[in-house]
Amino acid sequence: MTPYQILQLRTALGLSQVQFAQLFGVHFMTVSKWERGVLLPSPYQLALLDRFALTAAAKQEEAKERVKQLLVGAGVVAALLFLLSKA
Repeated sequence: MTPYQILQLRTALGLSQVQFAQLFGVHFMTVSKWERGVLLPSPYQLALLDRFALTAAAKQEEAKERVKQLLVGAGVVAALLFLLSKA
């Protein structure tokens, strides 16, 4: 995982460096160093990062699908209201 991917993952999760660091039991400056490429996460931390990334991607897809379903539902309701107003 590249430094940029670590930064993207953290921001996608909506976490500060302090919050993200707490997930790994490290100091927030360690996260800053990961994101700048100054320090590399350990193999264990990389495995956790990969797992978080997979989970985040799955949740993002799930959220997109829910939004799509809500928009379709809203479209059906809008169409029904339009048809009822014309009746």
